[in-house]
Amino acid sequence: MIVNRQNLDNLRVGFKTSFQNQLEQTATLFQRVSTTVPSTSKTEDYGWLGKIPNVREWLGSRVVQNLSESSYVIKNKPFELTIGVDRDDIEDDNLGIYAPMFQMLGESVAAWPDQMIWPLLLAGFATSCYDGQFFFDIDHPVLDANGVPQSVANTDGGSGTPWFLLDCSKVLKPFIWQLRKAGQFVSLDRPDDANVFDKKEFKYGWDGRGNAGYGLWQFAWGSKQALDATHYAAARAALMGMKGDFGRPLNVLQGAAKPLLVVPPSLEAAGLQLVNATVNATGASNVYNNTAELLVVPWLA
Repeated sequence: MIVNRQNLDNLRVGFKTSFQNQLEQTATLFQRVSTTVPSTSKTEDYGWLGKIPNVREWLGSRVVQNLSESSYVIKNKPFELTIGVDRDDIEDDNLGIYAPMFQMLGESVAAWPDQMIWPLLLAGFATSCYDGQFFFDIDHPVLDANGVPQSVANTDGGSGTPWFLLDCSKVLKPFIWQLRKAGQFVSLDRPDDANVFDKKEFKYGWDGRGNAGYGLWQFAWGSKQALDATHYAAARAALMGMKGDFGRPLNVLQGAAKPLLVVPPSLEAAGLQLVNATVNATGASNVYNNTAELLVVPWLA
């Protein structure tokens, strides 16, 4: 193949098509548990997470429900992925090896949010959220009906393999995918580009900006206890009992959509037995059958 502008343009279109098609076809999981929030600056402040508004009877003047003064900032980070194509391969028309590479580029970019969101679950036992407590903690501060702070838990501790019960039916899901720049396919493929002159290498790639963070801990339960009926029942009871400030029930697990029981591959069998089987280990009816959708996430392995 002659290395000229027309042939290079055709190559770029082909590479971009392989990338884009695979990007659009690749299945992802992050949308199941996260709310996508468009970002317009370097950082976004989610201090308002600390104030869940509550309808009140209108007596006298309106009462403005101001945003919480707490601060929880998610800073956007830059990400990139680049592939180099040797000029010799273009001259020798040895390009068959590159189509799968650009398809894999599309797969990797599609998985970018998954790569950011799912580690948050594992890190949530030791990473702070908007109220300054670890996302999964035993002493989140919540005001009771009389305005007195109380400690509320969304974990029962343990030291085993983590599993999670999530209510993702609300406007704001337990996790946030903050997207500043979705990214685009870019290239350095002019014959006189420095990378071609110095290393005889044409470069193609993608770059984007964004980050992931924690939403409302009240919609998530994290446990390192055994995944069994006893601990699952405790998780359900705790989530259904979640309240906002001043005693407002949050109706967790009360919507039409089933909650997600999120597990790593190693807990798939236990999860299937817990929420998919019609009978339990003793042969009695399984009262938790179909009470959650099992979501097995390889990112948690």
